[in-house]
Amino acid sequence: MIPSALNSSPSGGSWVKQPLAHLLQQTDTFVTCVELVTSRGIITERSGRRVLDLARGLARHPQVHALSITDNPGGNAMLSADTLGTDLIARGQEVIIHLSCKDWNRNALQSRGWKLASEGFNNILALSGDCPTGGYAGQASGVFDIDSVGLLKMYSDMNAGLTEEGRGAAAMAPTRFFLGAVVTNFKRHEREVMPQYFKLALKVRSGAQFIINQIGYDSRKQDELLKAMSHYGLQVPVLANVYVLSRPAARFFNSGAIPGVVVTDELLSLVEKQAKSPDKGRAFFLELAAKQCAIARGLGYRGVYLGGHLKLEHYARVLSIADSFAEDDWKDFAREIRFPQKDEFYLFDGNPETGLSSTEINPSYLASKTPEALGVLQGRLPLSYKLNRRVHERVFESGSPGFSLGQDFYRAVERSGPGVRKTLHGMEHAFKIVGFDCRDCGDCSLPDIAYLCPESQCAKNQRNGPCGGTRQGKCEVGEKDCIWALAYDRLKAYGEEECMLERPVVFRNGALRGTSAWANAFLGRDHHAAAGETGEPSRSGPSKGR
Repeated sequence: MIPSALNSSPSGGSWVKQPLAHLLQQTDTFVTCVELVTSRGIITERSGRRVLDLARGLARHPQVHALSITDNPGGNAMLSADTLGTDLIARGQEVIIHLSCKDWNRNALQSRGWKLASEGFNNILALSGDCPTGGYAGQASGVFDIDSVGLLKMYSDMNAGLTEEGRGAAAMAPTRFFLGAVVTNFKRHEREVMPQYFKLALKVRSGAQFIINQIGYDSRKQDELLKAMSHYGLQVPVLANVYVLSRPAARFFNSGAIPGVVVTDELLSLVEKQAKSPDKGRAFFLELAAKQCAIARGLGYRGVYLGGHLKLEHYARVLSIADSFAEDDWKDFAREIRFPQKDEFYLFDGNPETGLSSTEINPSYLASKTPEALGVLQGRLPLSYKLNRRVHERVFESGSPGFSLGQDFYRAVERSGPGVRKTLHGMEHAFKIVGFDCRDCGDCSLPDIAYLCPESQCAKNQRNGPCGGTRQGKCEVGEKDCIWALAYDRLKAYGEEECMLERPVVFRNGALRGTSAWANAFLGRDHHAAAGETGEPSRSGPSKGR
């Protein structure tokens, strides 16, 4: 709890803000959220007091509707978001609590959900989170027991009232979380952009009620996000991320130090030029952010999500400048703030009159999906992938003759002694180590990700789509290709990429680790069976329901 010395009401008494859910779902208010990065150490220390004072000042501003508090940003240990948030909600301020999966397993996240709900926190931003970069006495290990999609599904089920296991049909009291999610749309390659859109659709199906996009400085990509959501029928409010740059921040982002955040060389060059002014570019950076706010309003975003290492008066200045613009000024600003990456992929064709996107699908993208083009792509695929598809269709596909034989075989194995089971499991694991770098999780997602293992080849074990941290198609950790980008390429060759995430949310069953994944598949013990994926649905490719 915050010490009483920090609990005193500000002059003028407490303030009360309307619920974020009400503003976004039942009004046409252009919403402003401000991100607060928590401090290290206890809140009574100097850095903690500084953040608290900023939060209280922002809460008094009539145009600031919610404060969004980070969860160990950048993979570093920081003060818990609800410590700062407790002071704010006690005064009637709307707070968004970030929850990431990097430091907590599903039990801890569920427990934390009950704690937050009990304390009056209703707004949750679900994140997979960045890989830890530091820790006490050495770097901490990421948890990633579930991901942002799994967290949304779990909290959505908690909102519906979970049934307590082992207690019949008794249901727990439902929570009232207003669930948000993030999309990272400022990607360079098709194999990165399209999976982000597909995962966004899965997040909405899993319970996301509002969306915030990642930091970027390309108005056409901002426009495309809303058009893509309309194209895919995703009717949820979106807040545009507006980060107020400085020279150090621009250099940091340009280096790729923050996964998923894009500052191009062209933009960095402009920042360096402006930073030579007497105010180190402050006026330029504030006006740039205000122009982004105007663009967001003009494009049809429901609000903005302001961030940056700023003082209270700087946030107020951004909002004041934005209010001073004429109604149609945003159209000129949209042409001005265009800092795309080289050869960047866009789903929609460009509109030369506006500099933004049209509503027509990119002709080059359509051309890449013709039978002739797909034939070329198939020819480039590794033989092992083609073989895995055929084997799966004939042996592991539910309803196939091979599947029936596999069921009979493993039923017999179950009746045999432990020595036989251990020997067969060892042979299976040895084969899968060579073929897939298997880590013996026992709950195999190879057919979900085009026969690429998320346990060994993904730093975050992502089973429900890519995280937002890729850079030029590479994993945020090391130089290896993102497995979801590779899966996209493989599936596209067969015309299956658009359905790659049209399936139930995957939860890995930790109880199966160290057991035979083949036995678990044939005997209905893995996540496919838990999700009810038996009978007609196929596991050979997303186009058949998986």
